[in-house]
Amino acid sequence: MDNRTRKRHKTIQLGRDQLIFRFPNVHEDAELRIEFQRTLRIPDDNRSYHLPPGLGKFPLYRVDDYPDNLPDTWKEHGGAFLPMYQAEAMWIRFHTRYPRYPMAVKIAAGKINAVTGAEWKDELTDTPQDYLVVPEQPWLDGFCVEKGLVRQFVAMPLGEGYTAEEQLTGEAEHGGLQIAVYPMERSIYEAQQNMRMQYLNDVCMNAPSPADMGLAPGGLMRQEIYGDEYGFNAWDRSIRSRCFVHIVNSAQLVHLTGCKPPGRPRTAQDYTAAGLPWFDYYADDLSALAGAKKLAGLDSVAVTKLKTGDGFLKDNDPVTPAVVNKLNRLMVREGTF
Repeated sequence: MDNRTRKRHKTIQLGRDQLIFRFPNVHEDAELRIEFQRTLRIPDDNRSYHLPPGLGKFPLYRVDDYPDNLPDTWKEHGGAFLPMYQAEAMWIRFHTRYPRYPMAVKIAAGKINAVTGAEWKDELTDTPQDYLVVPEQPWLDGFCVEKGLVRQFVAMPLGEGYTAEEQLTGEAEHGGLQIAVYPMERSIYEAQQNMRMQYLNDVCMNAPSPADMGLAPGGLMRQEIYGDEYGFNAWDRSIRSRCFVHIVNSAQLVHLTGCKPPGRPRTAQDYTAAGLPWFDYYADDLSALAGAKKLAGLDSVAVTKLKTGDGFLKDNDPVTPAVVNKLNRLMVREGTF
């Protein structure tokens, strides 16, 4: 096996309801885990809300394990699928194992880039930046519509005009989520590790002793999408790993897999009435992207329901959280137990 072939080796695995992206021939540390968290659907009333909690991972299933039950297009795409109730919300969590190998991650819904609103392409773009930088970006809750604001990811059926894909392209073709991951260049990572070790040594020496569904834009949430502090040339663009994550209505999960779906999601009103915490994440040392005009012009689920004569969105009354826990980027967000 020549050097070029070895360098391009990569794997995607599914384990413990996480997608695991590995690039063993780029570097032994180059690993990223992605999970999809159930969460409260925040009110879709044009007010901005703090980050809701994680309420447990969505179960993930390999497409190849159910060849007889799934649509032919799913078999072509491969990847994995997860069940969501109609109008249920999600957020996406990113894990890099210690010592935290940086990754550039592209996320799209229905092949619409969640950062720029542009149609999907595999390659990274820096003008405008169309990817997230992990681990600096620990999670993504929705479509980036303005600086410091996202519209929550909310599952809605394809073909009814709700999804970002349908609003921007006029078609209900893809649905689901699309993910592409690029590792940092090995030489740049190792140089950073050397600088980090030198810094730690200096500190220690001087320290004092001691069924097809898509994602539609929901309510507004306070979340910044951070700019690339490493620079575009830090990413190894000769290799990438892609995965298609399909979304199936929870009611159809038993038919497809024989597995029962998770219980119905809680409402933001019930959660807030119980006095449970919301979250505010900040990273003062990072700059935020401005947001995408294409995404800012999309109709939210509540607006689309009114425009199409489908009535009002249920469980959409405003809430005022009594408890908001502030997190910096070195902390972790804790859900309920």
